[in-house]
Amino acid sequence: MTKEQYVKVTDLLRKHPKRARIAELFNRVLAGIVFLAYPLYLLLLLVQKNPFLSRAIIVPLDSFLVLTFVRAVINAPRPYEKFGMPPVFSKDTKGKSFPSRHVFSVFVIAGTVFVKYPAAGVALGAAGAALALLRVAGGVHEPKDVIAGGLIGAAVGFFGCLV
Repeated sequence: MTKEQYVKVTDLLRKHPKRARIAELFNRVLAGIVFLAYPLYLLLLLVQKNPFLSRAIIVPLDSFLVLTFVRAVINAPRPYEKFGMPPVFSKDTKGKSFPSRHVFSVFVIAGTVFVKYPAAGVALGAAGAALALLRVAGGVHEPKDVIAGGLIGAAVGFFGCLV
């Protein structure tokens, strides 16, 4: 992503402060919905005495820890660092942009849920796609960060739970 592309994408919100506040709120609400849905899903599996419960915990947890380590090693700069412009969303983290951990987390949960409840997994995946778009428009990630986070998360969640 070039600086011109970054400016063009983020100006959709940057030039409209009210729209930017709504987008940032929507970013938080989407993440919150998914991260509330996950414990409810685990509770459902527990109540059902479903043996899948352990996998539904271990796969997202282990992959989250591995991804956190990988991000620290790669330590890619955030677009607002690279281009010397503040992000639209409130954020001051340095580095650790690739891959997006927010998007990864949503998609690993979506992939895990999809194995047992495909419709719910697809709904969570749609929330993840919207979150990915918001993270780019909010200036905290580049498209490659959210695409990688989404693809890795979905694959790990789905295939990790099948193994």
